[in-house]
Amino acid sequence: MSRTQRVTDAPLLSVRDLRTVFHTEREDIHAVDGVSFDIYEGESVGLVGESGSGKSVTARSILGLVDEPGHIEDGEITFRGDNLVESGWDAHRGDISIIFQDPSNALNPVYTVGNQIEEALSIHQGLSGSDARQEAVNLLETVGIPDADRRVDEYPHELSGGMQQRAVIAIALACDPDVLVCDEPTTALDVTIQAQILDLLDDLRREEGLALLFITHDMGVIEEATDRVNVIYAGEVVEHASTETLFENPKHPYTQALLESIPGRTDPGQELPTIPGEVPTPTEPATDCRFAPRCPKAFDACTQVHPEPIDIAETETEHEAACLLYPEDRPREEAVSLHQSKTEDDR
Repeated sequence: MSRTQRVTDAPLLSVRDLRTVFHTEREDIHAVDGVSFDIYEGESVGLVGESGSGKSVTARSILGLVDEPGHIEDGEITFRGDNLVESGWDAHRGDISIIFQDPSNALNPVYTVGNQIEEALSIHQGLSGSDARQEAVNLLETVGIPDADRRVDEYPHELSGGMQQRAVIAIALACDPDVLVCDEPTTALDVTIQAQILDLLDDLRREEGLALLFITHDMGVIEEATDRVNVIYAGEVVEHASTETLFENPKHPYTQALLESIPGRTDPGQELPTIPGEVPTPTEPATDCRFAPRCPKAFDACTQVHPEPIDIAETETEHEAACLLYPEDRPREEAVSLHQSKTEDDR
């Protein structure tokens, strides 16, 4: 299967207008504010943005793991035709698994690696005893841990960081998932181990038909590991495109700034560009462009009009950006009016 080929016509997982809000005594935090994207069988999709953009809350929302005082306020998360927000996650707990970014925190230090894999096998596949142990050994071999028959009886502290992450992936695979959510799966690893983990996940995608959702702030990981990308900022997806298109022709000023800050994309001796300021904490539904205070291309309307996703594809590849600069082929006033009308239609 090629990187952009879709095996089915309908998405395996579809997120539509997802809104997750944390209600606190002081304020309401709109951590995920209208996020929409699709994941197809056997596909790898990226969700990228700075820390605080809403990536991990999106991941936890997809798995139904949002802790109080947060809850999903609106939207749909549809897996194989079932809207999980309405029907609940119980029937699909094993179908969507997650790999967390810090394997040392994801593993229980008082149980062996084998015990933790066997627990997942018991819950999701009904295996126990010697059958569960043998399958745990098989899974450790699948994720590339040598001498798996011995390692299965070791505790997490006896494994290196890379092996711990492989063990976490084995636990996720024990659920026999169709979708694997990878929440910063390589952040705690050195560059060499990071490359090995990315290769492993790509092999699993191709061999097992897994769909992957990569959640990261690392544009290098996105370029290497994904077919399509959703760029998220302050709870909103601001650009969506195939990975190749996004890196060759980014449209949203935020995406452009993220790419410009990658080491190696600037001339030798040139200072590495950074994005001034910080990601805001959204305490109200969006009524303007949340990136405007940090945007070098902002103009007056950006503080008054909420940008809506606009189809800006220059080829057959799908490409959308939520920015008042688009459509580029229209006068600025007309483009702003288009966004205003789309906002009113959505209300």
